[in-house]
Amino acid sequence: MPKTVSPHSVYEKKLRQQQDLLLRSMKSAVEQGRDAGMDDTQDVADQAVASYQKEFLFSQGTNGHAQMQLVRQALERLREGSFGECQNCGETIGAKRLEALPWTPFCIACQEKVERGELEMPVRAA
Repeated sequence: MPKTVSPHSVYEKKLRQQQDLLLRSMKSAVEQGRDAGMDDTQDVADQAVASYQKEFLFSQGTNGHAQMQLVRQALERLREGSFGECQNCGETIGAKRLEALPWTPFCIACQEKVERGELEMPVRAA
C-alpha cells in the first residue's frame, strides 16, 4: 500500500527549504557587505557606488529577516495546529495560496486589507 503524505508535512518541507534559502541568502548579503568596504584609495564616485551597494545589501538583509519571521511563525502554526487559518479573520486560507506562499498569515481578502493599509501586519518577537 502506498504511503500517503500529509499536506502539513509537504508545507513543512517547503517552509524548511525557504528557511534554508533565506539563511544562505542573508549570510551571503552579510559577506558581500563586508567585502564592499570603503577603500581609502577609492575616488568619490567609487565610494558612492560602494555606499549604494552596502545600502542595497542591508535592504536585502532586512527583507530576508522579515520573511524569515513569517516562515518561523508559519512553522509555529504548524506545531500549534492553526496552520492554514487566516490570522485575522480565522477563515481557511486557500490551498493555491498556501501552495504559492506557505508562510502567508492571511487569506487573500485580509492580505488585500494589509496592502490597502486597512489592517496592520501582526508583529511577534522573532
